[in-house]
Amino acid sequence: MAADVKVRYSDADLAMFKAIIVEKMEKAQKDLELLQSAYKNDGNNGTDDTSPTFKAFEEGSETMSKEANTQLAIRQEKFVRDLKNALLRIENKTYGICRVTGKLINPERLKLVPHATLSIEAKNMQS
Repeated sequence: MAADVKVRYSDADLAMFKAIIVEKMEKAQKDLELLQSAYKNDGNNGTDDTSPTFKAFEEGSETMSKEANTQLAIRQEKFVRDLKNALLRIENKTYGICRVTGKLINPERLKLVPHATLSIEAKNMQS
């Protein structure tokens, strides 16, 4: 039996996946910047002269929005980091190989979730 050759995606396939990832990363980076500016913004809408009840309500809403934006930003930062790691795997030519089974991840899955490191088979084993 021939030596066990590790199967990988062709350079052409890797270039296609790289284009998808770069496009998603640019959008993700813009979204992250918007989220960061939203939660770093002091949000003072000039309600100082309105009734105390309305001001208290708005401050509560503002706090909730900042917390929600912070959570979204954290998730977005992780997404950007995952995409950067996927680009590293493309450079190393290990992209698209399931880290559990060692088999190629379905290309349709990679087009939808380009930072995936698990095949559906491996993901189902975790459940």
